[in-house]
Amino acid sequence: MDTPEQPKSSSDEIVNELRDLGNNLKNILQSVWESEERKKTQKDIENGLNELATTLSKTANDFANSPTGQTLKADVADFQQRVRTGEVETKVRNEVLSALRAANDGLKKAAPREEPPSERSK
Repeated sequence: MDTPEQPKSSSDEIVNELRDLGNNLKNILQSVWESEERKKTQKDIENGLNELATTLSKTANDFANSPTGQTLKADVADFQQRVRTGEVETKVRNEVLSALRAANDGLKKAAPREEPPSERSK
């Protein structure tokens, strides 16, 4: 006994269309990923980054060997030595102390002066 073919329900049709959409998107993305254009772009980016790294490394070496780089290196070494000996700490403490004294002196001058008790009663 043959049963008459049931019409597809709309929910089945939606599910089938979504499945087809997913498969089509997957195929397109796979095609784009495997394309020669994408591979060439990736290779161009990799080559560009390698060239950038080489250029930056050469520039850093050139600077380090330049008179300015040598001066900076000597200045850093001198500063490190002064930090180790405590010279920098002493100088910073003296500068901070001087700044605090100047601030306090300024505040004392700006503060209203209180009259001595004997002059208030006059």
